[in-house]
Amino acid sequence: MMSMYTASARASEQAQDLARRVGAAMFSADVASKDMMGMELLLCEPGHAVMRMAVRPLHLNGHQICHGGFIFTLADSTFAFACNSRNQNTVASGCSIEFLQPAHAGDVLTCDGVEQVLRGRHGIYDMRVSNQHGEVIALFRGKSAQVKGHVIEEP
Repeated sequence: MMSMYTASARASEQAQDLARRVGAAMFSADVASKDMMGMELLLCEPGHAVMRMAVRPLHLNGHQICHGGFIFTLADSTFAFACNSRNQNTVASGCSIEFLQPAHAGDVLTCDGVEQVLRGRHGIYDMRVSNQHGEVIALFRGKSAQVKGHVIEEP
């Protein structure tokens, strides 16, 4: 008979594996994040995702700082991976962002997204965008809604 700890650890490993596969499947099809924006998916686990993006000249606005829309897109993409990580199709139903300081060409931005609450079909997720020095660039909060279907089909 399997101990409760062993069963719990196995369930956790299965959830981690599923989240990694969901993340890989989503990222392979995500032309906007991967190909257009140059983002990397660093981590996808249940309710948590981490993405990174180097600020390139094409990301700069007229003030020669990273356009807020690109920072928003990094946070929004990370949000998508975090809230879809359990293989339930999930979309944004609302979000907000606070820009705290500028990012510049050559900066490497990392967004760490964490599920705060998941109740029924709805969730709340917080994204923290930091530069390579650990300085917080922006904070994003997203509200999710589960819809029909799955990201990947399980055997």
